Amino acid sequence: MATPTTETKSYQSFAEFYPFYLSQHQVVTCRVLHFCGTLSVLILLLGLVVSGQWQWAWLLPLLGYGPAWVGHFFFENNRPATFKYPLYSLLGDLVMFWQLASGKISFK
Repeated sequence: MATPTTETKSYQSFAEFYPFYLSQHQVVTCRVLHFCGTLSVLILLLGLVVSGQWQWAWLLPLLGYGPAWVGHFFFENNRPATFKYPLYSLLGDLVMFWQLASGKISFK
């Protein structure tokens, strides 16, 4: 089980931030929840674009953050990086999603 981190560093670039981001996602269940949440967001976003039913856009943050935060609070036992680094964390989630999907990093 991961330990809580109190990160106070100020990152100058995403390349500098991303190793920290990955360190906050070491528990398999947390990575799976992030992956599923991001996949759900991408599927819904595609559906919104195709259908034009934008009244369902309010579900995007719920589908994205809900599973991810469950992963952090109940499995990683740490605070989501998005609270302190919202843009880097969003980019980190997308990069981690792609790396998990492509096998560059594992769910382990």
